[in-house]
Amino acid sequence: MPKKALVVYYSHSGNTEKAAKAISRIIDGTLFEIQPEALYPKNYNIVVEQAKKEIKADFHPPLKTKIDSLESYDTVFIGSPNWWSTIAPPITTFLAENDLSGKTIIPFFTHGGGGAGHIERDIAKLCPGSKLLSGLSIYGSDCGDAKISAWLQKTGIIK
Repeated sequence: MPKKALVVYYSHSGNTEKAAKAISRIIDGTLFEIQPEALYPKNYNIVVEQAKKEIKADFHPPLKTKIDSLESYDTVFIGSPNWWSTIAPPITTFLAENDLSGKTIIPFFTHGGGGAGHIERDIAKLCPGSKLLSGLSIYGSDCGDAKISAWLQKTGIIK
């Protein structure tokens, strides 16, 4: 079990939030929701187009939520929906604004069929000096405690 773990996530449809809450509960970690200042549209087709443009432009949306300090955490779980094979722009902003050097980063991501894409590679680029463990790919809302516990055991986080 990590000394102190932070579970950071951005969720648009609620699937990533469900996974984040399960991880936090299982490992007794601190939960932190990333919220952009401007909310994304609820309409699927509109948000898909907006995300595509933002990712292509490497846009970092301003965040409404900020974390006070990361010093006391040795492990940071990063949760995001898979948008165009990568992390959602609010996650990009969080990673660009916070130095996670020396920390273990464990990604988890939800998707509707896109799998991992290049999420892990993109997180690694934004977090030089961090140790990146293998992430959990969650299709839709398939993020029950049994699946998450099995993944946490596989990564060595829990026994």
